[in-house]
Amino acid sequence: MAEKVEIAEDILKLSFEQALNELESIVDRLETGDVALEESIEIYRRGSQLRAYCDEKLKSAQAKIEKITGDGSSGLGTEPLDAD
Repeated sequence: MAEKVEIAEDILKLSFEQALNELESIVDRLETGDVALEESIEIYRRGSQLRAYCDEKLKSAQAKIEKITGDGSSGLGTEPLDAD
């Protein structure tokens, strides 16, 4: 089972879209390889928090949809963000 990630207060104030945009920016920066090691560690940590936050938001939205549809058979075929 995945370890629970503590999410920073400033992230909790973001909308899903804002958090996703910031996460995409972090991924882009890390992929370029132009970030110093210490900064890479810090932005990776923030990226992990953003990913956990977005995952929670998506799970919450899925639960609401399942509640609306009645029996949980929304048929959306959603998967968690960290599924490979």
